[in-house]
Amino acid sequence: MTLRGGLCCALIAFTGSAFAQTAAPAQASALGQAWPNVADQSQSPNWHAYVFFLNGVEYVQINDTNGTVHAAIGTTGGATIVLPVGVDSQNVNTSSSSTSTSTTTTVYSDSQIQITATPQSNGTTQFMAAGCSASAQCSGGRGG
Repeated sequence: MTLRGGLCCALIAFTGSAFAQTAAPAQASALGQAWPNVADQSQSPNWHAYVFFLNGVEYVQINDTNGTVHAAIGTTGGATIVLPVGVDSQNVNTSSSSTSTSTTTTVYSDSQIQITATPQSNGTTQFMAAGCSASAQCSGGRGG
């Protein structure tokens, strides 16, 4: 199986189990919007972080200060997945092997996930989404 095929299967399994649980709250329909009608929970003045919940899955959407959607990440039960949303969706890393630099900024953090942003020399932003565990403690945001 190719990497792309494996990722598609993982995405289907991830979303299928999540959507089979309960009905969606009204605010979840705003995921992907430039200015969703939910509170900005960013820990950085350079970013907006919008948090949505749908069927036991937490989704965090990262926008810049102009409202451009850069990335969206879903997390539940220790699993983290990058959604194909935003201009930097291909620049989101969910592996635990990442190095931060002096330009790395924490955008959002709660008891489930920590998301950082690092500007790149080509004008894009590299986002790191790390699930929280005993080895990766997160604080702040909604659950901190």
